[in-house]
Amino acid sequence: MPAIELNINDRPVHADVESRVHLGDFLREAQHLTGTHLGCEHGVCGACTVLLEGEPVRSCITFAAACDKQHVRTIEGFDDDELMRRLRQSFSLHHGLQCGYCTPGMLITARDIVRRFPDADEARIRLELSGNLCRCTGYVGIVNAIKAVLQDLKEHPLALTPTTPAVSAAASEIVMKRGGAFETFTAANASSFARNAASLPAAADSQAESQSAAQPATQRKGWTAIEDSFVVPFGLDQVWAFMGDLSSVAACLPGAELTENDGEAVKGRIAVKFGPMSANFAGAARLERDAGAHRAVMRGAGQDNISRSRANGDVTYALTGEDGGRQTRVAVTLEYMLQGPLAQFSRSGLVKDFIRRMIADFGARIAARLAGAEAPGSGPVKFNAGGLVWRVIWGRVRRLFGKSE
Repeated sequence: MPAIELNINDRPVHADVESRVHLGDFLREAQHLTGTHLGCEHGVCGACTVLLEGEPVRSCITFAAACDKQHVRTIEGFDDDELMRRLRQSFSLHHGLQCGYCTPGMLITARDIVRRFPDADEARIRLELSGNLCRCTGYVGIVNAIKAVLQDLKEHPLALTPTTPAVSAAASEIVMKRGGAFETFTAANASSFARNAASLPAAADSQAESQSAAQPATQRKGWTAIEDSFVVPFGLDQVWAFMGDLSSVAACLPGAELTENDGEAVKGRIAVKFGPMSANFAGAARLERDAGAHRAVMRGAGQDNISRSRANGDVTYALTGEDGGRQTRVAVTLEYMLQGPLAQFSRSGLVKDFIRRMIADFGARIAARLAGAEAPGSGPVKFNAGGLVWRVIWGRVRRLFGKSE
């Protein structure tokens, strides 16, 4: 067996290798660098892409012995690479991955595109990506992620990297609205989330409010926004007071359960069954209330212990009195971002209709509680959405034939 000498991720490697062994197999089996994925093993799919002397190559059809005295960089070797850091964040923000199998090779190719074509348009990006196949995403999120990084590099070149990470204008907006870097949380660090959330600077909150007023929620890239409202047959002050009691509000959400509650910051979980899909999210949330405007925002984050999908969400509600003060309209805006296996379902029309139905049922449960009755379906029980799904489908059929619901 010939002896070879390589530099892999800035680490010298000396090894004896059979002439027939491909670089991809050598990296995975001999060097345990399993971030390089082997897919077709015919040089077609691009999942095994690595850098050889700074250029992308297919490691499944490149012989390891042919790489003697050369530099190899795998996906594990980009931890300190600023350009790759921006690409990874942008892929996350723009849903540029789902199962993740093609992602290592896709990221390395994306980095090469950004380096070689700083002014690339969508047509050029798609052409350069044609050698990397993805069976999940439809490529839209991948293309958008690369476009966002190209734009960001024009505003913040690598030599002038700002202290605060900024992947794109959308990412910057999210960072400013959160008062810090974008991240997701699990139940394990929910308490630290509550502490950090409580200490957000007032200036950041003020800036976020002005940005929110100037820019509609639906323009937050990577997020889904749903707006709806319901009417409660009780006075404004009574409804406002009720909505400030997080335990009472949680009791009106099917499948929701609070595990900790200090009045403004809570930890809990919610179980949902949507047809064949089940999710059980655990996480933390914080409530911000403006009594003068009768407006509040619930900011939360959590993780599903079934699919490991992560969610970030803001629920904004604004109350206005109607009918001479005898009833209150609650306008609700739900903004959310899902990452992981459940993300592919989050923006479908059926899911949006389903959420609007949930908001309407939430309003009915609030009215029931204020009237002194027990809200139907409240408590920490798994919520089966089958009935709501059928009502949504039936509503669509009725609208198709011009009939109101």
